Amino acid sequence: MGDKANTHSGAAGRAATAGHPTSVRNVVLVGHSGAGKTTLVEALALTTGAVNRAGRVEDGTALSDYDEIEHRQHRSVQLSLVPLEWGGCKINLLDTPGYADFVGELRAGLRAADAALFVVSAAEGVEGIAGGPRAVWEECAAVGMPRAIVITHLEAARADFEEMARACAEAFGADDPDAVLPLYLPLSGAPAADGHLPVTGLIGLLTQRVYDYANGAREEREPDAALLPQIDEARNRLIEGIISESEDETLMDRYLDGAEIDVTTLVTDLEKAVARGVFHPVLAAAPASEGSTTGLGTVELLELITGGFPTPLEHPVPAVTTPQGVSRPTPVCDPDGPLIAEVVKTASDPYVGRLSLVRVFSGTLRPDETVHVSGHDLADRALGNGSGNGSLHEADERMGALTAPFGKQQRPLAECVAGDLACVAKLAHAETGDTLSAKDSPLLMEPWDMPDPLLPLAIEAHSKADDDKLSQGLARLVAEDPTMRLEQNQDTHQLVLWCLGEAHADVALERLRNRYGVQVDLVPHKVALRETFAARSAGRGRHVKQSGGHGQFAICEIEVDPLPGGRGIEFVDKVVGGAVPRQFIPSVEKGIRAQAAKGVATGSPLVDVRVTLLDGKAHSVDSSDAAFQTAGALALREAAADARIHLLEPVAEVRVLVSDAYVGAVMSDLSGRRGRVVGTEQAAGGRTLIRAEVPEIEISRYAIDLRSLSHGTARFSREYVRHEPMPPQVAERIRDKAVQAA
Repeated sequence: MGDKANTHSGAAGRAATAGHPTSVRNVVLVGHSGAGKTTLVEALALTTGAVNRAGRVEDGTALSDYDEIEHRQHRSVQLSLVPLEWGGCKINLLDTPGYADFVGELRAGLRAADAALFVVSAAEGVEGIAGGPRAVWEECAAVGMPRAIVITHLEAARADFEEMARACAEAFGADDPDAVLPLYLPLSGAPAADGHLPVTGLIGLLTQRVYDYANGAREEREPDAALLPQIDEARNRLIEGIISESEDETLMDRYLDGAEIDVTTLVTDLEKAVARGVFHPVLAAAPASEGSTTGLGTVELLELITGGFPTPLEHPVPAVTTPQGVSRPTPVCDPDGPLIAEVVKTASDPYVGRLSLVRVFSGTLRPDETVHVSGHDLADRALGNGSGNGSLHEADERMGALTAPFGKQQRPLAECVAGDLACVAKLAHAETGDTLSAKDSPLLMEPWDMPDPLLPLAIEAHSKADDDKLSQGLARLVAEDPTMRLEQNQDTHQLVLWCLGEAHADVALERLRNRYGVQVDLVPHKVALRETFAARSAGRGRHVKQSGGHGQFAICEIEVDPLPGGRGIEFVDKVVGGAVPRQFIPSVEKGIRAQAAKGVATGSPLVDVRVTLLDGKAHSVDSSDAAFQTAGALALREAAADARIHLLEPVAEVRVLVSDAYVGAVMSDLSGRRGRVVGTEQAAGGRTLIRAEVPEIEISRYAIDLRSLSHGTARFSREYVRHEPMPPQVAERIRDKAVQAA
């Protein structure tokens, strides 16, 4: 790397294609928002000749013209694919949003990629490493995904490459800091007016050559004698790091004996170590300077990607089964093998319509052929039943056109071989996460993990016209984004869209409005409160009316006793002597249960009581089913009027994984939310897992508050545990609001 010929072919004006998996590199860019991922993609596109100096493709549009929302919000909000060509390889760059709310897009990028490029800003310092990037690094490590690090924004004041490289080694190389080392050192130019030393080139540690970008073109030369001591120190450490990960066990002995290891051997071992995911090189990159067509470090980075990152042949294919759950042998990445592809992202294009980004794991995908679509059904999500992984949906569907995206362009493809990615137009039945397979041999891939959305948005249609389109718009929104969940709450009768955070919610509402033409209003989110009796009470329901013709006559007397939690409503008949005729006893029960569902104090359902029918009166002509239903409801209301009613609130178990530095602040915050900490335990990476029971009414916005409290380093989960009595002062406020709303 650094001593190879810079042969490449530009991709301007045509689609980058791959004839075989060995010529494909799928690379996901990971980093904090503002780290410079999109700028780096544009710099790499310029170096490969895919765009001109102004960052424009041949139709004049910018490479970064992906989404109108991104322009308005000035940040990436979705996964984008940019295919490039370099050195005979097709490089699929998967640019992911850096903001935590769009982690679903990041997970999709990780699923589609074979290696990860972590982009770290020298301007942000260690803060750009903490939180999300470090958590993603651990995810990649768990599955053995190869990783490299690129340090950007070296032009910023007080930017220090070597300091950032050390910080990366500490953050990402906790187990082995010598596995995270620079391949190049920055070459500084003349000091600027503010004293900052601009980076004008790179020093290759293995080749001991200088790659100078100062004159607008990459020029190679010998290093000055004054640089040799600095090079030797960093080079020796790099060589030791490479040799320690070498598969050649004799190499270390030769090195310790003083033998000179040739550069070709070192580069070969470096590339193998990177591909195996055991060594993680650190590089530097910057956009092209004025008049240049090659950004600093972009050639070196492209050489690393093509030479060091693995091909799809080296990436294990996720486990597959039949749609019925029967295991099948894990396929290999073979263009001639059985078709297995996966929809990693679904989007809507205003001109093309629905577009599905597909990663082909086996076989070859071609336009106009019929494939089988199978996936975990999202219908359960629309009903509020979790993640939608219970049932399946299946359909045979004819493939539309295959294209390679490039900015706003869609360039036609004749086929997409195993290991490659492409967009498929107008797959009506396919959703994100679905498997595409041969019609006569349906298969289903193991799903990837998605975060649970924990920020609720209660929404209502703005008008009758919006109401008519709301259901379809929400269904399409949820089908495109698995990190959203739609719930029709049966207790509160609210339509709730669950999101990952405020930015995620803003994008969802804007897409509803602009893409699907649906305007919604936000209303206060309600939690599912319940009511119960605190002690025994009695009530008499008297419904007697006479106004000509048939009257209404029904009287019943009841007794209400509280029950342990979870018992619901029990009805007991203790009428003797036929005071209430047998045919009307079910009517009394029906009226009581109907009133219990409406509540007796705040409009919340009444639960965990035993209602005993003791006595009553009937009339031979005027008594009826409706009259006794009304009398039963009146009796329950009278019993409640003379009793103390407990308001029950749902309590959730909250599990917070947080850096040790923020444990005290998080526990204090939980206590302020009426939470009870039930346990803590140490977790890997200097973190603590806090388990607490917290009333759900206190954590509606916890997804936002926790992120602020922990500087983005914490994540949490929640699970309903039980309902329990609400403190009297809180319950009183709820009752007052219910009275005002009545």
